[in-house]
Amino acid sequence: MGEKVVAGLFELSDRLRYRTKLRQCLTGLERLLAEKRFDRPKNLLGLEIELNLVGPDGMPKMMNGQVLERIASRDFQTELAMFNLEVNIAPHRLAGRVFDRLAEELRTSLAYAHRKANEVDAGIMMIGILPTLERDDLVSSNLSDVDRYALLNDQIVAARGEDFTLDIEGVEHLSCTSTSIVPEAACTSVQLHLQVTPARFADVWNAAQVVAAVQIAIGANSPFLFGHELWRESRPPLFTQATDTRPPELQAQGVRPRTWFGERWVSSAYELFEENLRYYPPLLPICDDEDPLSVLDAGGVPKLGELVLHNGTVYRWNRPVYGIADGVPHLRVENRVLPAGPTVTDVIANAAFYYGVVRSLAEESRPVWTRMPFEAAAANFDAACRYGIDARLRWPRGGRFGGTAEVDAVRLVQEELLPLAAAGLDAWGVEPADRDLYLGVIEERCRRRANGASWQVATFHRALEKGLSREAALAATTRRYSELMHLGEPVHTWPVGLPEPVPLG
Repeated sequence: MGEKVVAGLFELSDRLRYRTKLRQCLTGLERLLAEKRFDRPKNLLGLEIELNLVGPDGMPKMMNGQVLERIASRDFQTELAMFNLEVNIAPHRLAGRVFDRLAEELRTSLAYAHRKANEVDAGIMMIGILPTLERDDLVSSNLSDVDRYALLNDQIVAARGEDFTLDIEGVEHLSCTSTSIVPEAACTSVQLHLQVTPARFADVWNAAQVVAAVQIAIGANSPFLFGHELWRESRPPLFTQATDTRPPELQAQGVRPRTWFGERWVSSAYELFEENLRYYPPLLPICDDEDPLSVLDAGGVPKLGELVLHNGTVYRWNRPVYGIADGVPHLRVENRVLPAGPTVTDVIANAAFYYGVVRSLAEESRPVWTRMPFEAAAANFDAACRYGIDARLRWPRGGRFGGTAEVDAVRLVQEELLPLAAAGLDAWGVEPADRDLYLGVIEERCRRRANGASWQVATFHRALEKGLSREAALAATTRRYSELMHLGEPVHTWPVGLPEPVPLG
């Protein structure tokens, strides 16, 4: 949803015209694919990270406009709520010491942004869900001052027709309602982009779907919401419910939510774009002046603006993306699975694992998804979100389709997926030093069964044992997390608990 839009009222005719334009865009995409107009492989990766603004007390700070004004860089932009920012790292070629370069760029960008935020008594924090968020923080008055967010909120609220229900049964039970989509802003993620050719798109997307549960298991970092301990990765159920345009009657009919994992393996990128039109009514019926088919007839490359805008309002965990660079169209798989943080090293380790294992899985002669029902992948995703590093997943353990067995996620990574990730990074041409450093971080997380979520939960409970109230324990955990995040050592090395006070004298 990065396109600029202007808030306003829509006429009934706007939706009809928009639907017509969407069909033209889909036909245009089909023609581009048939005419093989897409960019050749460039092995490019991209990275976006959503961030939180916090004060010295660990509480959210509603001031992204002031902080962005001081940062004054197009690499940073607003996100949904006023305590959110997003940083975008320019695309890099997947080769050589790419992960070390990414880490250095990210450290430099975040350190600069943190210094600028300090000027207004705030700081930058990478975490899946800020533990100190309260319901009163996530109200429509705290939407970022950008037209597209207000318009998106208004349209989703109108489609829903009633309050949003947040009901998550985890370690504890959270049940509340919201009059807006702003609770979605609690979810801050890392988005990994991989440019692929149309011929390789389906294999890469299917591979990304297979590995999504594993990404969550080893990278979970969102165990708290509104003072409740929920799932180890609470973003997916929260995001699903906070953007759910379906009243209960439509849910009962099996209408698909706008945030979803999917329901089948695919054989082309076109299928996903076509599904988006078939299943989801447009939320933002804003048309531009381009006639995509006339542009194609003239030998040009259409922007497919309506298709791109609509695609941005369907929140797949692995999303197809159409873009144009230097006048040439391309396709990307946007992986939206991972929470932000805990440290730059952890973020880059998660990225290295993803890019490596997806490459290997996509190139197998008998891919995992031909031996595994899609329902098993979806159930794995749910289990990983609930249990994090302790999840057990279904994985192929036989020659025939559907021959799966339950395996410990950590053992699966250690015994099967880390070697595949290493081979995939070798195939990309990544230097062995980069490969070993960042996959070593994943290996150590597995060996110690430690990730951001496990550290947060253990430190919170230690604080409770010391006699702190729930609110004080969450705030202390958040402050300690922030301190360790900025020191930069990966999360598996973090000491659990709060430091003892230094005696005076």
